[in-house]
Amino acid sequence: MPLLSIWQTNPTAVAELPVNVLVGMAGEGRLLDHSECSDELRAYFREVSSEKLEQYVNQCLSGSFSESGKVLQDLVNELGRRLDFAVKDGLYQGRKGQIGYDGIWESPEGNSLIVEVKTTDAYRIALDTVADYRRRLLDSREVSHRSSILIVVGRQDTGELEAQVRGSPHAWDVRLISTDALVSLVKLKESTEEQETVEKIRGILTPVEYTKLDALVDVLFTAAKDVESAVESEAEESRDNEPKARQSGSWDGTDKELLQQKREAIVAAMAVRENTKLIRKSRALYWNTSHDIRVACSVSKLYTRQGAYPYWYAYHTKWHDFLGAGHAGFYVLGCMDLEIAFAIPQSLMSDLLPHLNTTIPSDDPNRKYWHIHVVEHRPRRYALLLPKKPGTLSLDDYTVKLRAAE
Repeated sequence: MPLLSIWQTNPTAVAELPVNVLVGMAGEGRLLDHSECSDELRAYFREVSSEKLEQYVNQCLSGSFSESGKVLQDLVNELGRRLDFAVKDGLYQGRKGQIGYDGIWESPEGNSLIVEVKTTDAYRIALDTVADYRRRLLDSREVSHRSSILIVVGRQDTGELEAQVRGSPHAWDVRLISTDALVSLVKLKESTEEQETVEKIRGILTPVEYTKLDALVDVLFTAAKDVESAVESEAEESRDNEPKARQSGSWDGTDKELLQQKREAIVAAMAVRENTKLIRKSRALYWNTSHDIRVACSVSKLYTRQGAYPYWYAYHTKWHDFLGAGHAGFYVLGCMDLEIAFAIPQSLMSDLLPHLNTTIPSDDPNRKYWHIHVVEHRPRRYALLLPKKPGTLSLDDYTVKLRAAE
């Protein structure tokens, strides 16, 4: 059965199916190396959310179906892609004369990970064999000398395997991580906006000597600080548009959750309009699997104070660069009280930037952003203000109806 065609026409129904059923719907229904089933299933995994990947991982570990180990291997490799590794899928079953790795992950920083996936640590792993994979990959120049081995285990209780690694001559080249922890790293990465934090998250997966704990503490502190900053940034920047007496507070947890729900609804509508699937790269950035269609989505609540602009946003330089690196990039403005959004092409934003006010934070000049104000210039008609140029930009031509996602 054609999994991808059904996914395109009825995504809600497909998303509700357990992963073992999806295997039967893909290609000829059997996961074999270089098969249509494998190609379709991997393509499907690349288009679903990280939350859905986590659900499928848990199904592979809690259930027992014949292809669970192969499916878990594909899911782990897709989690590597969500961490922005360039991933080369390995074979499901070793073959004579071929190197039997489960995956090769290449980081943007130039590190290579030879990945081995295990559903459980109940059996000893042949570390010499995996180390030989690495040696042969080095000899064939498929990986660089900045390479190591990452064993991903489906259970958190990995005591036996940890002891085996520590007692082997390969201890300094091997690291272990559970699927739960790997999923947590992906969620952390998707909650941040800073590239430095993402690099540190990837760095956790490479062997590091932690006799001195400063480097590990730095990773944890930077990640926690950045995630908190990312979650609060829209609220803090938006408070520039409120009376001083009200700026001491912040949006509460419910407001943040509603804001993200609105963002997801907007991105879903954009995916329908562009006839693609959009997956989350970070808190506000999304792209399709080929990375040629990109979206930066910011959401504002309605400000009703007399003299205030109804909707206020910040457009960051890093967002502009991200959108410009794709074939089609859109800066999308959402409004919490409206069932429409506004998708402005990145090329148009480039023309508008000289006409907008900016803020350059004194503590971090790299966080420069432009002020975006949207007003209702006629009933149910909206426009973007251009403070350094007479007039406004009508947003009529850039309106996206959210019900298009239904």
